[in-house]
Amino acid sequence: MATDARADREPEERGESEDEKPTDAPHPAFEGYAAEVPPQAAVGAPGKDGVLELRFAPSEGGTRLVYDYATVPFHISGTLGHDPHPDVETVFLQSPTGGIAQGDRHDVTIDVEDGALAHVSTQSSTKVQSMDHNYAGAETTLSVGRNAHLDYVPEPTILHADSRYVQDLDVSLAPGATAVVSDIVVPGRLARGEAFAFERYLSRVRATGPGELLFEDTTHLVPDESDPHAPGVLGEYTVYGTTFVLAPDRDAAGLSDRLHEAVAEGEARAGASALPNGAGVGIRALGDRAETVQATLQAGWDCARRELIDAPAPSGRKY
Repeated sequence: MATDARADREPEERGESEDEKPTDAPHPAFEGYAAEVPPQAAVGAPGKDGVLELRFAPSEGGTRLVYDYATVPFHISGTLGHDPHPDVETVFLQSPTGGIAQGDRHDVTIDVEDGALAHVSTQSSTKVQSMDHNYAGAETTLSVGRNAHLDYVPEPTILHADSRYVQDLDVSLAPGATAVVSDIVVPGRLARGEAFAFERYLSRVRATGPGELLFEDTTHLVPDESDPHAPGVLGEYTVYGTTFVLAPDRDAAGLSDRLHEAVAEGEARAGASALPNGAGVGIRALGDRAETVQATLQAGWDCARRELIDAPAPSGRKY
């Protein structure tokens, strides 16, 4: 395996000195990468260790962003008030960089207080650049208070050739809370014929309710070790998308039927099914283009939103 080969190299071959020790990796599959020191800016250097913190709270005029903190590469230029629901506050995350580079570590924390309604997305697709040392990682923590709602629906993630990327997302739901969490993975710059040339991609989503684990979902793709087009993986398709509609206090079976009907009509191959422990509904979509998968998941998001907060999903406009 690629990780074993890297771990067996001499320190100077990995780009590190004898005195330098490997940094902690979030998963055993990334331990070999963590031992490699990027020849440019080191892990944790200014601009490499991005931190974003957002907190939403209810007010007389609806929800407000009451606290925000961002370090490079994150940037917040304010909030937008064009959501179809009058009480929802919207934030689009921006980045002045060209994408995620080797050695980058991102830490995102979003808190939605009791009774607040929020929508967080990214201004454009996240591009994970090519790498020859170390890896890039992101940890996202979402906390949704009592009777609150959060839509966390970023634009697609594009995995460039030789990239190594791991992301962990944890969602904590208070009683009566709901959330929609979405992710789309594009395995390369498809327009230039680059597909499944990345080295490793790992994504983990974990949801908890009051005092209990609701479910955990993992996607781990390593094109050099296993064929992503094999049956039971992506098959004949290229782009993979997931939306989790988290609503532990709702009728998961009925919601699953309605969401399945909404996404089955799209151009992408998609379906919906109830999540374990009554957590809500999971939607999977496969297609040949990001736009196809995104449109299908948008239909599911729209249906979920009407069910959960009695308002349609916002349009794709990013201003």
